[in-house]
Amino acid sequence: MKVIGISGSPRKDGNTAIAIRTVFAELEKQGIETELIQMAGQSVRGCTACMSCARNKDRQCIIKNDIINECIAKMMEADGIILGSPTYFADVTAEMKALIDRAGYVSRMNDYMFKYKVGAAVMAVRRGGAIHGFDTINHFLHYNQMFLVGSTYWNMVYGREIGEVEKDAEGISNMHNLGENMAWLLKKIKD
Repeated sequence: MKVIGISGSPRKDGNTAIAIRTVFAELEKQGIETELIQMAGQSVRGCTACMSCARNKDRQCIIKNDIINECIAKMMEADGIILGSPTYFADVTAEMKALIDRAGYVSRMNDYMFKYKVGAAVMAVRRGGAIHGFDTINHFLHYNQMFLVGSTYWNMVYGREIGEVEKDAEGISNMHNLGENMAWLLKKIKD
C-alpha cells in the first residue's frame, strides 16, 4: 500500500510538510509506503475550462508544463491521498486550488478515477481560518467519492514560522492519530 502526500505550501519543508510527515511516520510504522510531493517553487495555473480532459479521456490535464499531471498520476497510483495546505486568507493556497480544480476535472471526466481511495486533508495555520481551507480539500475528496479519514479533532496544526507547529502538542498528536486511523482504514479496505 502507498499514500501520496501533496503539500500545497510555497515554502519547502514548511509547516504543512512537517504535518504530512508526522502522519507519514504513523503510516510507515504500519508498513505503508509514503511519498511527499511539495509544490514549493512550482509555477502552476488553474483550470482553463478548455474541456480537453473530457474529449481526450487520457487521465491528464492538457496543460503539460507544470507539476499537476505528475501529481494526478501519483494520486492515481496511490491507495491513499493526503492533501495539505497552509491557510491563506481563510482558504488553501493558489497552488493547492489549482491542483484541486484540475485534478478534480480530470478525475470527473475519467469516471471518477480517485473513487474508493482513502483521503485526508491537513491544514497548517497561524491563528484562524483553517476550517474553510479544510472544507475546500474535503469537498474535493467527497466529490471524488473517496473515503475520508478523521482524527480526534480537525486535521490542523498551529504555527507560523517553519517548525513552530512542532510545539503544538495537540496538533501533532492529532496528526499521529490521523496516521493511525488512515493505516487502519487502508488495511480494512485491502482485507
